[in-house]
Amino acid sequence: QVQVVESGGGLVQAGGSLSLSCTASGLRWGFGMYGMGWFRQAPGKEREEVSCISSSGGMSHYADFVKGRFTISRDNAKNTLNLQMNSLKPEDTATYYCGPDCGLQHPGYGSYVAPPPQGHWGQGTQVTVSS
Repeated sequence: QVQVVESGGGLVQAGGSLSLSCTASGLRWGFGMYGMGWFRQAPGKEREEVSCISSSGGMSHYADFVKGRFTISRDNAKNTLNLQMNSLKPEDTATYYCGPDCGLQHPGYGSYVAPPPQGHWGQGTQVTVSS
């Protein structure tokens, strides 16, 4: 059973920074074989991909709305996924989730697990950016 724990969210003023982390376990082929990604969902909005990184870390993809501001990274030895968020904007306010489903949207990024019915594995971490 896939288990994901996100952390690092909080309240920050516009222009500030936050660093999110995620640990994942229970992946059949091991954390290092899966494309991993960060997703977010704001109240009343659809889940949207923020950034994805390939299993080795050699490839990454960013949504247009975070390019140049966010940086995704991973440490396969620690089963950890990170997201450094700089120059935050009020529109970045959302619950942020991580998950092993990037290989589904990005061929070549590694193995994947389809999202569960609720669309996320962990509880997420809340990011609130004040203006």
